[in-house]
Amino acid sequence: MRILVVEDERKIANAIKKGLEQEAFAVDVAYDGEEGEASALADEYDLIIMDRMLPGGKDGVQIVQAIREAKKRMPILMLTAKDKVRDRVAGLDAGADDYLVKPFAFEELLARVRALLRRPEDTLATVLKADTLTLDPAKFEVTREDTPIQLTHKEFSLLEYLMRNPNRILTKDAITQHVWDYDADILPNTVEVYIGYLRNKVDKPFKGKALIHTVRGFGYKLSAG
Repeated sequence: MRILVVEDERKIANAIKKGLEQEAFAVDVAYDGEEGEASALADEYDLIIMDRMLPGGKDGVQIVQAIREAKKRMPILMLTAKDKVRDRVAGLDAGADDYLVKPFAFEELLARVRALLRRPEDTLATVLKADTLTLDPAKFEVTREDTPIQLTHKEFSLLEYLMRNPNRILTKDAITQHVWDYDADILPNTVEVYIGYLRNKVDKPFKGKALIHTVRGFGYKLSAG
């Protein structure tokens, strides 16, 4: 899952990025309002973490309004040093889904991120399941036929994206946008290589039906059918 962090305090932004990457998220960072708005409107993110007070012409509330006016519905978690009710209300009224007052514990930030990612219609389940395959995002655990499967962070992120979009054909571009961050070194066959890694761990060792399918000319899908 790909997250955009818009935060001008670089120490905070980089700490959030490092922590989320350790939880298998792909993370891009923007350090001012102008860059943050441009990134949010140009790219597909699964969630945005937005600071309320930003340099660059627009504050977080205005950027959230612009995102919603552009019909983008990804969850937005707003960070604010202002804990007055009217400030929190302003962010929520602009279109933010949740807020977190600074200073905060990373564990709480992560819990709110997980909760927001469970809200969309196609991601209601806390534990994702496909046939005998299960993935628990909170515990970073994958099993099939009750057998634990050890995945790298990137493999886990790719499998999570596939399982959050069951029976949907996902293009290589869509997979790249949601699983790798902007600065990642992506080669033309990177997605194909990682799909191969997953098949070797998720499908081939088990007697059941293959779950990861290639749709020639289009992309990949995860399906139990």
